[in-house]
Amino acid sequence: MIARLPGLSLPERVWSTARRWAVAWWRILYLGAVMLVLVLSPSSYGRGTRRALARHLYLDTAPVLLGFTVLAALISLVLTRIVVVTALSYGLSRYALEMVIRVLVLELIPLTAALFVAMRCTIPNGTQITRLQQNGRFDALRSQGSDPVRIELLPRVIAGVFACITLAALSCVVSLVLAYLGVYGFNLAGLQSYTRMFGQVFSPSVTMVFAMKTVFFALAVALIPMAAGLYDSGDRTQPDSELGGLARMFAVLLLIEVASLMGNYY
Repeated sequence: MIARLPGLSLPERVWSTARRWAVAWWRILYLGAVMLVLVLSPSSYGRGTRRALARHLYLDTAPVLLGFTVLAALISLVLTRIVVVTALSYGLSRYALEMVIRVLVLELIPLTAALFVAMRCTIPNGTQITRLQQNGRFDALRSQGSDPVRIELLPRVIAGVFACITLAALSCVVSLVLAYLGVYGFNLAGLQSYTRMFGQVFSPSVTMVFAMKTVFFALAVALIPMAAGLYDSGDRTQPDSELGGLARMFAVLLLIEVASLMGNYY
């Protein structure tokens, strides 16, 4: 990235890159603060905003809900089978189900849901925001006395957060049920030991970390692509104009995942 800045010395390139990244992160934080204020403001939920919000909630969640749930179910079945067979071969069958829940439900499903929502919903929505600005939609709303951020951006951000949390929650429930069926089959013989083990895994601290991680994942995939689309100047000569927002989103997701692992296991 630094090497692709022509006509500048190395210190100038480093300074230009650092300044651009600092501005990009500041814009993300600023947009997050604006979204928080708008979400808590009753005036943000007028008739037009409610209609747009309902439409985006449906379009960002319903079409992908079944497909992602099926994908999560297949991953659960395959991973449960692999872990159970491996644990039996080493004489560690009593730890197999706990390992499945820790790896699949606590770590894999929330991250997969966040990435799925980002690729399917929020990144395309960020591109739509850029096109709306270029087509004059924002200027037209301002000329009518309306706030384009409240009308066009807020419903997309809320819908992205809702879709990520919904997919993660539903997929975790499906994975827990399939993990039980993969080990005990269609009977209630292992229900007591399963619920006891589930309670041991999901202690209050682990549950809090899991909930916070899911919410932060949802905020990251909803806000960062919207910020990249809102502040896109249209200048494709910038080295990170196309991939900068995506790189920042992956960096935030990685930091959240590392922080959650430290919270659970250190």
